[in-house]
Amino acid sequence: MTTIKVIIPAFNEENSIALVINAIPSIVNEVIVVSNNSTDATERNAKRAGATVLNEMHKGYGYACLRGLDYIANLDSSKQPEIVVFLDGDYSDYPEELTKIVEPIIHHNTDFVIGARVKQLREKGAMTIPQIFGNWLATTLMSLFFNSKFTDLGPFRAIKYKKLVQLGMQDKTYGWTIEMQLKALRQRLTYTEVAVNYRNRIGVSKVSGTVKGAIFAGVKILGWIFTYSVKK
Repeated sequence: MTTIKVIIPAFNEENSIALVINAIPSIVNEVIVVSNNSTDATERNAKRAGATVLNEMHKGYGYACLRGLDYIANLDSSKQPEIVVFLDGDYSDYPEELTKIVEPIIHHNTDFVIGARVKQLREKGAMTIPQIFGNWLATTLMSLFFNSKFTDLGPFRAIKYKKLVQLGMQDKTYGWTIEMQLKALRQRLTYTEVAVNYRNRIGVSKVSGTVKGAIFAGVKILGWIFTYSVKK
């Protein structure tokens, strides 16, 4: 049986985190919620729902993801997973679709899978205009510079754990998703996208919901693309 661990970065998601955890399919061996210095009941609600709860005091999506990976790296090798899935804690994704996300890895030996938030499966208003434009711009540039087939930077994603370790992830804030995709391209990982449903999140987005967050996310994403475009 394939071992799967899920990492959920979460900042003040007390109203959604239990819904996310409870909707995750039973094929998952462990759900790891990384509270990114939450000040509400996120940690308590996650524990009650059965998750392993870690705390990362440094604010940033990448910081939280790296904290989850550090936890996994320090487990006994027999307890380390074959697949790691990343999932947001705001209930915008459909956790039950995790089985679709991991299917290409389990049955077709694909290294890396993105849950693509395609328009026809996206609830109205679930992605803001800046998000849609930023996604289009980033994936278009990746196509031009790297011959990429990605159409989304979706946070719902799965990757073989050993391949993830080889990527040497570093970004601590908004560039985490694009870094993973660019490094996957650079290291010639096999990848695919799976169309997933996407709904309006519970609560306010810490990135797209603020002008500052949207600007910094855009700068980080473009920075990673142009940095990699000049690397040999």
